[in-house]
Amino acid sequence: MSTVDDETETNHEAQALFASAHALVQELIEEGVSEFPRLSDLELPSKPDVTISDRAAPVAIADIPAPSTDASPDEVPWGDQRPRLEEVEQHLGDCKRCDLCSGRRSIVFGDGNPNADLMFIGEGPGEQEDLRGLPFVGRAGELLTQMIEKGIGIPRSEVYICNIVKCRPPRNRNPLPPEVSACRPFLDGQIRAVAPKVIVTLGKPAASLLLGRDVAITRERGTWQSYQGIPLMPTLHPAYVLRQYTTETRRAVWQDLKAAIERTRQ
Repeated sequence: MSTVDDETETNHEAQALFASAHALVQELIEEGVSEFPRLSDLELPSKPDVTISDRAAPVAIADIPAPSTDASPDEVPWGDQRPRLEEVEQHLGDCKRCDLCSGRRSIVFGDGNPNADLMFIGEGPGEQEDLRGLPFVGRAGELLTQMIEKGIGIPRSEVYICNIVKCRPPRNRNPLPPEVSACRPFLDGQIRAVAPKVIVTLGKPAASLLLGRDVAITRERGTWQSYQGIPLMPTLHPAYVLRQYTTETRRAVWQDLKAAIERTRQ
């Protein structure tokens, strides 16, 4: 390859990297993230001989245990029965079961057809979702709507959309294990209430939670899985697609959604 070709390839790579970084910054701005904590601002454990390596390692979302089967009836009032979404939301109430309640504006329960064949599950609300009380209404939500309506040709109102946690995590960080665990009965209640023919998980956290293991989403997307007997298709989160807005990425998600909608029609 000539020097000119090398320079051209380098320029293309730099342009792609810049475009990806710009999309990420725009996404963070629109989701209300204005700053990140400095390392010196992070709290260390109180023991005197602590080092950076002593910080608690992040807990994989797949390490979060499923709700105990001996939970009291008040914890899961619908038991083994299929509840109505209104029952699940009513039991959720003005939830204060974890610390996310202190920073939220809205509980973002879910949206869509309560008898949908296709159910989408994401990670958690962002700023726009917190303001409006609806899931996936920011930039990532706009892209998800396009994926549904233009990609697979059905109205967004015909699917059901929710997240694994119902309140916005600070700075849009990943939900912590206690937060996910507190919301887990309500997510399972939503799945049981809707009884979809197919679940599509959006991104790594949702796929890892429902599959009970750490999922490498870029490798495992597009492969059929199962959750409580329901076919499950893991795919990329729309926010990831915005950051990696390439023909290859968009085609991969479209193929996943096409397979999901076709499975609902079998």
